[in-house]
Amino acid sequence: CVICLDTVTERAVAVPCNHLNFDFLCLLSWSQEHPSCPLCKAPLTAIEYDWRSPTDHKVYTIPKQETPKTPAVASATSRFRPPRRRPATSHRPLYTTPDAALAFRRRIYADQNYSLHVGTNRTSQYQNFTPATFAASPPLQSRARLFMRRELLVFDFLADNNARLGFLIEYIVAILKTTEIKDASGSASALVAEFLSLNAASLFLHELEAWLRSPYERLEDWDRHVQYA
Repeated sequence: CVICLDTVTERAVAVPCNHLNFDFLCLLSWSQEHPSCPLCKAPLTAIEYDWRSPTDHKVYTIPKQETPKTPAVASATSRFRPPRRRPATSHRPLYTTPDAALAFRRRIYADQNYSLHVGTNRTSQYQNFTPATFAASPPLQSRARLFMRRELLVFDFLADNNARLGFLIEYIVAILKTTEIKDASGSASALVAEFLSLNAASLFLHELEAWLRSPYERLEDWDRHVQYA
């Protein structure tokens, strides 16, 4: 791979220039900052990957880049600093072991049970975010990785495969930098559904959004306060 100078594990082809000396994750990450081919600098419109034959492959479409104004970026970064005021406490029981918490999360997916929405206000301290604010906030990205490192263990095919788990986490982080986590087109769900089922991907993104909107820094605190019907 000409980006990381390591062995290519999943070949990616830049569209439309058709240069192919890239690993998919490297080119995907590169495109978040530089939507142009690393070799010829031609504008990227898509990335072709997961090649099974010359006619059987997947395509990731490069979103159009929007340059946020400097004040907006600064505001977005500051919005997601840890809150100074502690959230209101609850009498919901706290799972005492990681295994118990993970067992509960598995049951959520088995029942397809979506967490209840919490409004954005000063009392709840919940805050909405956009791809631009997510891309501008390393703390928000760290919280996303923290949540996914546990949540994705719900799926057996990831529980014993650290390499695949790590790839999927970074893949989803890259998606959230350019794509609304939930929109009418369902583009984020469709991208994640390439690894999970569509139902599981939809529920996963709903729960991830609920966690990222919340003021909590620890999963234990979120476990205590999140509500289900």
